[in-house]
This record gives sequence, C-alpha cells and structure tokens, in this order.
Amino acid sequence: MLVSALRPKDHTRDTGDESLFEAIATDLLEKGYSICPSAMPANITEALEDHLQQMDPDLFDPAAVGRLNERSRNRFVRTDAICWINGESHAGRQWLDWAASLQRYLNGRLFLGLFSFESHFAHYAAGDFYKRHYDAFRGDANRVLSIAVYLNRHWTVEDGGELALYMDDDDTTGVKVTPLAGTIVAFLSEEFPHEVLPASRDRYSVTGWYRLNTSHAGRVDPPA
Repeated sequence: MLVSALRPKDHTRDTGDESLFEAIATDLLEKGYSICPSAMPANITEALEDHLQQMDPDLFDPAAVGRLNERSRNRFVRTDAICWINGESHAGRQWLDWAASLQRYLNGRLFLGLFSFESHFAHYAAGDFYKRHYDAFRGDANRVLSIAVYLNRHWTVEDGGELALYMDDDDTTGVKVTPLAGTIVAFLSEEFPHEVLPASRDRYSVTGWYRLNTSHAGRVDPPA
C-alpha cells in the first residue's frame, strides 16, 4: 500500500516538472499506475529521438528474460532488442537526470524508498512482441516501479504496438496505450501484468525500473 505525504520533501521545483510529477504520484496513489499522453518534456523526447537516429544498430542486443545469472533468450516470450543507457551520451544523461528528479519526488511524496534506477532503449521491429509478464514478483524486492517513455512520432492506432496493461491475472481486456512520442507510463512493478503487442513498423521507447536497496553482507546493490 502506498502512503502519501502532505507535500513533497525534495527540490524538484526548479525543474519545471513538479505538476507532472504530482500527477504521476497521485495516479500511483489512487490506481497504482499512471498514463500521461505526450507529457514528457519535449527537449528530452527530441534529444532521445535524435540520439536513436545516430546510434549504430549493432549496439542493440536481443533482449533476454530472467535476471543476472538466470537470464536467457526466449523468442517465444519476447523478440525485441535493447541497449542499456549509461549516461555517456547527452541524451542519455538528460533522461537519467529527469528520472532521478522523479525518483526524489516520489520518495518524498509516497515514501517509496526508491534506491537505484536502470534503463535501456528498446527497439521492436515490425512484428516484434513481448508476451504478458510481470516486471517483478511479489517479495522479490528488486523492481518496485516501472516506467516507459515512447519515442515514436506520428504513431496511429493502426500502427499497433500498444502496451496492454492488465489490472490482475484475470483481466483479459486491459488498458491499451498507444506508444506515441512523449507518452509516459508508470506502474507498480509487482502489481500489473502487461505485454507489448506487435506493431506494423519500428517502435522505440526508453524503459526503466526503480529498485529498492537490497545490499547485504557480501553483496552490494546494484550489482556491477
């Protein structure tokens, strides 16, 4: 259960994003997920789009399922390709800085205890998919909050590629999100099964996960 503070306790006011962060926090508190169409600051969306156009396709690797030593490719589950964002590019740093500001806001507003953030570019070629799954399992204490921002200009419903976000395991309809540039989706990682439906053309996004601190004796989090 999420708990709300009366007011945020961080210093995001100078970013110009406080109203957006508050909208996301309120949605998470009330519903557990937030969908904000075309809400990402345009300068960050455009920088990420421009960077994608300049990237060497060989930097993208086939995506895997599982975590750490248990990761493996499974094309029955997902067929997309990813490139991890480390902040070396200007666009990547802008995105990670924005994500850090959101992290501070949500920690102050909802007491989530978000500790670290990991993120990658995702490329779905025409026909690619990611079958229904959870980003984290209950009690696993790794990923707490998932977030995606879409980078596809002039996208239409006919292009497909929607994110289908399901309310529970019995939900077969879900909420469909068109991956139009600048749209932000955030949701509690343990609570919502979801999938990426096939598209008729290339589909791009940045996807990330906020994690708790699971450091203990002999293991530092996040792992290297």
